[in-house]
Amino acid sequence: MKKLPDRELRLTADGSHTLHLPDWGEHYHSLHGAMAESRHVFIREGFDYALRHVLPPLVEGFPESGMRKLSVLEVGFGTGLNALLTLERALQLEVSVAYTALEPFPLAEQEIMALNIPDKVSDGKLKEAFFQMHAVPDGVGLEILPGFFFTIKKLGIQDVSFRNESFHLVYHDAFAPQFQPEMWHVKVFRKICPAMVPGGVLTTYSAKGDVKRALRAAGFRLEHPGGPAGKREMTRAQKI
Repeated sequence: MKKLPDRELRLTADGSHTLHLPDWGEHYHSLHGAMAESRHVFIREGFDYALRHVLPPLVEGFPESGMRKLSVLEVGFGTGLNALLTLERALQLEVSVAYTALEPFPLAEQEIMALNIPDKVSDGKLKEAFFQMHAVPDGVGLEILPGFFFTIKKLGIQDVSFRNESFHLVYHDAFAPQFQPEMWHVKVFRKICPAMVPGGVLTTYSAKGDVKRALRAAGFRLEHPGGPAGKREMTRAQKI
């Protein structure tokens, strides 16, 4: 894997921060809106979809609250935006979540403190939870808030082992294929697929032809919902 270049703070169109890699000309999120992109690709088309279509149906006669637990894998924790938005949504819907994040290039403390992301989610009420996630030691699980269990592994996916059928939902949020082609190779998706439950969902912002072909070859059925601002479409892949 390539060594990650230096990072610079950037403001996106919806007022939320992202990070810029000037040596690559790449950003962690869309400049059309970091928060808007994450809500669209990973929350609406990922988390909400998985609750409706992947988890077993609710037991008749029992309330939804406390009955559902979603297991999520994030490939590319980055700024922590996806994890924070997932926590927010889980609290809104009263869903329990086991969240595993992979990040071989964790942010430095000064980079984390400079981000305005925790101020913009839930009116800043989850700020402490955001900093807790970034501070969790490598490989240690922590209940950030009741019902939200978080683990981070500071490794690339090539260096991690998974138990079969562990995850209902995968956020594939690696850097774009032209910068990290190894993260979009069929070998990566063939590693992820067995770690997902039958019918599990992988969601990503990329809809490039090579990515689609790799996902299909790994055993996924594809859909292409409309993308966030600036993108015609995205990809949602379901384990066959």
